[in-house]
Amino acid sequence: MTDPIRLTPDTSWSYVSDQVMGGLSQGGARIETAEGTTYLRLTGRVSTANRGGFIQARIALDSPPPENAQGVLIRTRGNGEGYFIHLRTAGTVLPWQYYQAPFATTPDWVEVRIPFTAFTPSGALLRDQLRPASIRSLGIVAYGRDHTADVAVAEVGFY
Repeated sequence: MTDPIRLTPDTSWSYVSDQVMGGLSQGGARIETAEGTTYLRLTGRVSTANRGGFIQARIALDSPPPENAQGVLIRTRGNGEGYFIHLRTAGTVLPWQYYQAPFATTPDWVEVRIPFTAFTPSGALLRDQLRPASIRSLGIVAYGRDHTADVAVAEVGFY
């Protein structure tokens, strides 16, 4: 992994939910340590009521991925639900714009590699292909359907 993103209590992960636009999803994100592993944990209840449907932990990146990076690498576990990585770029100026790729969880820690080519734009106003050099933030997201979210990420960065 190149340029891992730190998962310590002093990092600037922020929690965002659909409540910023009137949605009803509730949750939280925090840094936890258990069994010698420090990880970001996103938990809550995602509700599509009132045009909502997401909770997210997001971090602004100090710099884009290295030029030779091919994708996002995470070490994750969760409650068996599917989740998403959202990448925002210099071109995603509106709050609802992002590039997204799914990932699955299991109760055990697994390494997941998501190539940049797997990320799709959230709408027609964005480029079809993600430009890695323009990435500005990364989000771990529970999205798109009514469900209970519980996902942990112990490593995140670029490969």
